[in-house]
Amino acid sequence: MGWPNLPDPLPPVWLEVALNGPWSRAQQPLIPLTVAEIVAEGIACARAGAAIVHVHARDPDTGAQRDDADLYAAIIEGIRAEVDAIVYPTLPLAGAAGHEAGDSIATRFAAVGELARRGLLEWMVLDPGSVNFLHAADIAEGRSGFVYRNPGDHIRAGLELAERAGVHPSFALYEPGFLRAGAAMVRARPGVPLPIQRFMFSSGFRFGFPPRPYGLEAWLQLLAEEAPGAPWMIAGLDVDVLPLAAEAVARGGHLRVGLEDAPFGSTLDNLGWVERGVAALAAAGARPATPAEVRAWLAAP
Repeated sequence: MGWPNLPDPLPPVWLEVALNGPWSRAQQPLIPLTVAEIVAEGIACARAGAAIVHVHARDPDTGAQRDDADLYAAIIEGIRAEVDAIVYPTLPLAGAAGHEAGDSIATRFAAVGELARRGLLEWMVLDPGSVNFLHAADIAEGRSGFVYRNPGDHIRAGLELAERAGVHPSFALYEPGFLRAGAAMVRARPGVPLPIQRFMFSSGFRFGFPPRPYGLEAWLQLLAEEAPGAPWMIAGLDVDVLPLAAEAVARGGHLRVGLEDAPFGSTLDNLGWVERGVAALAAAGARPATPAEVRAWLAAP
């Protein structure tokens, strides 16, 4: 049975939830930190319609990001024991304090490489460029932010891992050059599984575009030139992208929500963001895709 006054069946749109990110509870008070919290929220969000769950494993004592294969395995297996979902981890945020594991290729890809060896990796984060992480609050208070570093040899190493393990890279595109460089590097390595292109908007950070229709239009024009037909979604950091959801769905895109992406200080939890995402898809005449539908689309010629 379809949504009221809408055709049945409705077109499926991928809905991803990013549960926590690298933030502290001072920035996002409602983020899950422990394995048990992350697993519980991942299950609830998957049951509510999120086919894709993105997580940052955290140290159980300090709450800091801890890119450990065993922690990620416990999260992935814990969620998949109850629901079907594409659950994928992050990488160390190279350049940020506390993320020194991102300084070398060996340590940066150690956890995801081990997850791939165990057969637990379907997607992986791989961001094809470097960018200033500079927030409006940093500028107002005279702080410098930091440079999120993804050197070319790191990107190539990630693509080699993706090809070897048969996993899809999820490209976070903070600036237009990320799309151009990522597309060129994938063309040079045609065995890499199809990447997912994530257009990263922000209201607070000063990278890329604010969540405005002209920004989406610019991304789509560039995508048509560099990676025509590639799957794409709207996402971001410290932002609400739901006002762009109808336009994105109408133009063949997908949607990411959750407390990694949401405006800082969100009073809505991850399940609430997923429920808002599902409602936005319904208003746009679509429904959340199942994990099987996402996998089938990516596997199609």
